[in-house]
Amino acid sequence: MFYQLYEMNHAAVAPFRAAADAMKFFYKNPLNPLSQTELGRSISASLELFERVTRRYGKPEFGLPQTVVDGQPVAVTEEIIWAKPFCNLLHFRRDLPASRPADEKILIVAPMSGHYATLLRGTVEALLPHADVYITDWIDARMVPVGEGSFDLDDYIDYLIEMLAVLGPGAHVVGVCQPSVPVLAAVAVMEDSKDPALPATMALMGGPIDTRINPTAVNQLAQEHPLEWFRDNVIMTVPWPQPGVMRHVYPGFLQLSGFMSMNLDRHLTAHQEFFQHLVKNDGESAERHRDFYDEYLAVMDLTEEFYLQTVDTVFIKHALPKGEMMHRETRVDTTAIRNVALLTIEGENDDISGLGQTKAAHTICTNIPDEKRMHYMQPDVGHYGVFNGSRFRREIAPRIIEFTRRHGVSRT
Repeated sequence: MFYQLYEMNHAAVAPFRAAADAMKFFYKNPLNPLSQTELGRSISASLELFERVTRRYGKPEFGLPQTVVDGQPVAVTEEIIWAKPFCNLLHFRRDLPASRPADEKILIVAPMSGHYATLLRGTVEALLPHADVYITDWIDARMVPVGEGSFDLDDYIDYLIEMLAVLGPGAHVVGVCQPSVPVLAAVAVMEDSKDPALPATMALMGGPIDTRINPTAVNQLAQEHPLEWFRDNVIMTVPWPQPGVMRHVYPGFLQLSGFMSMNLDRHLTAHQEFFQHLVKNDGESAERHRDFYDEYLAVMDLTEEFYLQTVDTVFIKHALPKGEMMHRETRVDTTAIRNVALLTIEGENDDISGLGQTKAAHTICTNIPDEKRMHYMQPDVGHYGVFNGSRFRREIAPRIIEFTRRHGVSRT
């Protein structure tokens, strides 16, 4: 009943949240003399803080209407080119001249771990000037009716293989965090079956390929409890009136609670500073806070079968590095990978996927030629900095682009 209580609490607070929002505008109105005083700004800041911490954050927009290609501004249009009940394949189509040589196609596989694909907005933005970018836009499980069926890790791998078939031979796939495992598994399955749509390269970024190496708090939690503990304690039923009512899920708000508890002091300090920025009328700093938490606090549910199979396969059994991972009835043989170039990227201070966990892909992909391998460790960044932020734009994104061009198929 915990999910139902969560929904009831959200509904019960709704009138107070609406009242706080209305009163905030009253105290911020420039025609109100109190808005020019510290008292008025303090009241307004308190009301906004209350409204924001009790709000449910919806799916954000990518908001990338244009990019710069060859030094010129270019319009960007989002289009869905492939769709299934649990995912859309989103293409950021750039308005380029037909005569211009085509760029390499890059499929970004976004994490299906609680946040929406828009968490990788910065990743997309950094790659857009140099590549034809696609991204997996995973759908909130509570929004998928039970009649659409189930979705597990095997389905995830099948989805990736289908998407790469849509993009065609010689594309490039980038797995960010959790998808590193299914991306590597999908490529292995494709190599083993001599799939003609095989990608030219795969880049694995901050992913849990082998969580026995430098285990983090997330890894240790999985090791300390049997799978039944997760089924009994974190799996809940979607309540009415959500479209996915009666679907068993791992709720996004639980995942968010876990992430926030790992750095609770930092989040409390951030909200305290946000309040002070509002009182001091520091609009720019306050807006940066809003932008970050509008994204960070927007979460989605995961299906029970996908969550439990991932926990069991990746974090409890370590099936992939042991050579025991199965895709349906077939063993995932990473030694079958010979033709796909491998790039691994890690952050020095990653507290989600410990240093060395992603690099382990090179150890288990024994038949990739040395000239098709590359590993890069980014100093002074944590997990988020592996795929976003200034260091990603300056130091990581250029390496991804250079790697794809070096090992890519010439396009006309």
